[in-house]
Amino acid sequence: MDNMPQVRLFIVINNQYGFVIPNYNHDLVIRETIVDLIAFNLPIIIVDDGSTNVTQAVLTAINDDFQLVTLIRREKNGGKGAAVQTGLQAAIDLGWSHSIQVDADGQHDLNDVQRLIEQSKLAPKALISGHPIYDGSISKGRYYGRFITHFWVYIETLSTEIKDSMCGFRIYPLAAYKQLIESSSLGFKMDFDIEVMVKLSWLDVKVKFVKTKVHYPEDGVSHFHVLEDNMLISIMHTKLFFGMLLRLPVLLKRKFTG
Repeated sequence: MDNMPQVRLFIVINNQYGFVIPNYNHDLVIRETIVDLIAFNLPIIIVDDGSTNVTQAVLTAINDDFQLVTLIRREKNGGKGAAVQTGLQAAIDLGWSHSIQVDADGQHDLNDVQRLIEQSKLAPKALISGHPIYDGSISKGRYYGRFITHFWVYIETLSTEIKDSMCGFRIYPLAAYKQLIESSSLGFKMDFDIEVMVKLSWLDVKVKFVKTKVHYPEDGVSHFHVLEDNMLISIMHTKLFFGMLLRLPVLLKRKFTG
């Protein structure tokens, strides 16, 4: 992972929440997203994951225009997971207690940010995730493909607690995340969202969901590569399955003792 430059220090008194936004060549709606998030008066970390000059210029202008924004640049594109991990590490270094992950392509309903935060404050040790409600903008292949991952996640956790492991609209309890990365590696691409949720569940971090609308913009840019990413996710599920077998006694005890 690339070395991170110095970031601005934010003085956080009672509120240790902040946003982390991974961005790779999403320049169409990112300013609109930032404007909407500024209303929450929370610090925002944008991680530029090796974007083109056009996107870099847009992000530089945003960084200059909004005091709450910190822009971190990765020299080379490493994947969504690598960008999120860079942002979460920066949040830990800044002393945040919780990080709100938001995608940069405008698919998330930011009206639900407050609902996620409220749930997080009720259960501060839990991972809070959006539970997507899709409209007609989602492709059939993407929609039905998610059920394959849902099936494997149920097996890997021996639980149906995780309703959706692929939504990138979530709040991480950073103490638990820090504990996880000190003992385990995580995927750098589209496998990250799934893997980090399963592995946090193995650490007995509760996962709670908030229903939220998800819309895929017509002019949105997708970085999901059907062959490459599905192969990567399949390999990840294989590793998680064997990881589950190693933890089987603990998971079974947890399942039947509550």
